[in-house]
Amino acid sequence: MTPGTFELLATDGAARRGRLWTAHGPVETPVFMPVGTQATVKTLEPRDLEELGVGMLLGNTYHLMIRPGMEVVAACGGLHRFMGWQRPILTDSGGFQVFSLTKLRKLKPDGVVFNSHVDGAELFLGPVEAMAVQRALGSDIAMCFDECPPYPCEAQYACQAVERTLLWAASCREQERATGQLLFGIVQGGEFAALRERCARELTAIGFDGYAVGGVSVGEPEPVLLREIEDGVRHLPVERPRYIMGLGDMWQLAEAVARGADMFDCVMPTRHARNGSAFTRRGPYPVKAGEYKLDTRPVEEGCGCYACRHFTRAYIRHLLNVNEILGVRLLTIHNIHCYMEYMREMRDAIAAGTFEAWRREETARLRG
Repeated sequence: MTPGTFELLATDGAARRGRLWTAHGPVETPVFMPVGTQATVKTLEPRDLEELGVGMLLGNTYHLMIRPGMEVVAACGGLHRFMGWQRPILTDSGGFQVFSLTKLRKLKPDGVVFNSHVDGAELFLGPVEAMAVQRALGSDIAMCFDECPPYPCEAQYACQAVERTLLWAASCREQERATGQLLFGIVQGGEFAALRERCARELTAIGFDGYAVGGVSVGEPEPVLLREIEDGVRHLPVERPRYIMGLGDMWQLAEAVARGADMFDCVMPTRHARNGSAFTRRGPYPVKAGEYKLDTRPVEEGCGCYACRHFTRAYIRHLLNVNEILGVRLLTIHNIHCYMEYMREMRDAIAAGTFEAWRREETARLRG
């Protein structure tokens, strides 16, 4: 199949079971992408990720352009060869850092001046630069450079962010891309439905291979978050994949799929592992806590991951409390496995026409 082909294999209400074709093969949707900010998913090898059934990873334009730098990645044959991962990769554009590094950046009409979080050196990132970096990385999906406004913000600021996002998206669309590289536009607009609609419609008029809803999960209450997803998704074309950026709570993934979303990424499964917490199908819990000191059960009873097949909560808790990296690695394996199984079940439920019942049951269990 040609890169960019999106097959809708089944629907159940607004939920979609699909397949997105890329230059490095197909991605089964709905899909959750573990985050590999520095060209690695922390503590895991590509072999681990393949065995866990990960279909696609996310890399970070801003961080990779600083370290190791594009000249290093280019000399090594692009991001796939550099990190030893031959399945699809999506790269963000650096737009999230416009939000997360507010104190280290200055907005300009044609982009953003950053002071590097590493050494303070000044660098400029705009639509032209973001696309050039992603072209050098050779990712399967590049994201348009955008401005993610904070929550809360006034309507005037959100409107200005949408203006910049649309202007920069049009510029990104004109830039050269790597062979087979897809480009996604990003819907912004904060909590303002009219702005979300306008941004979605104007991005669709420009024309992209897929569309993302950005500016969610940035501190807003859950009802606002779900409304922002609805306001973004409802005006996007059904024949293209829809990506909700930065969404990570498991029950939220199911709720977003119920609203027509297809793709997700978040640091939650790996970050929680580093902090000593496990995700389970009944919600997260702190393996590092003292109550598990003598617990000989696996991290999650009934789980088939490597960590649960071979080790106890007591052992993993011990490793975490003496700062042995194996503890974080085992917990990361478990958390990623949990997310991959969750998404697989979601795809199966959509295909079987039982998604709504599955969603209700899972959301009720995960939210307690």
